[in-house]
Amino acid sequence: MEFILIFISAALVNNFVLSRSLGICPFIGVSKRMDTSLGMGLAVTAVMAVASAITHVVYTFVLVPFELEFLHIIAFVLITACLVQVVEMYLKKNSPALYRALGIFLPLITTNCAVLGALLLNIDLFSDSLLRAVVHAVGAATGFTLALVLFSGIRDRMSYAPIPKIFEGVPIAMMVAGLMSIAFLGFSGMISL
Repeated sequence: MEFILIFISAALVNNFVLSRSLGICPFIGVSKRMDTSLGMGLAVTAVMAVASAITHVVYTFVLVPFELEFLHIIAFVLITACLVQVVEMYLKKNSPALYRALGIFLPLITTNCAVLGALLLNIDLFSDSLLRAVVHAVGAATGFTLALVLFSGIRDRMSYAPIPKIFEGVPIAMMVAGLMSIAFLGFSGMISL
C-alpha cells in the first residue's frame, strides 16, 4: 500500500510539471505531437527509473562512506548524462523517426530539472530505501508523461479552434498549462508523505 501511495503522490499530487514546475522546457517544446510526447515521456521514464536506482546506490555506498556528499549533484548529472547517451543510441538505432522528432530535446534530458529534481528528492525523502526511491522516480516520470500526453492532446485539439492571432503559439500553450496546473491542484492534500 505504501508503494501505491508513493506512486500516486509523485504522479498526481506532486506532479513535477504541473505542481512543482519542473521540466517545463520539454513540456512546451515536445508537446506539439502525440507521438513525440509519448516518446519523450517513455525516454524520461527509462532514464529517471534507472538513474534513481544507480544514484541511490552511488550515494549510499560511495559518497556517504567517503564523506563526499557535497559531490552528489555532479555525480547525479554524470550518471544521468551517461544514461541519456544510452537511450539516445538506442533510439537512433531502433527508432530513427522518433530520434529525429525529439531532436535537441533528447540530449536535454541530461539537464532536465525534473530528472535531477526526482533524484535529489529521492535522497532527501527515501535515502533509507532503494525500492521506495525507484517507485517515487517511476511515479514522477509517469506524472511527467501523463502531463505531456494530456497537454499534447489539448494542443492538437487547439489547432482546430479559432484562437485569436495574439494568443497563437506559446501564449495559448502557457495559458492551457496554467489551467492544467489548476486542475491538478484538485489532487493536493489527497496524500501527504
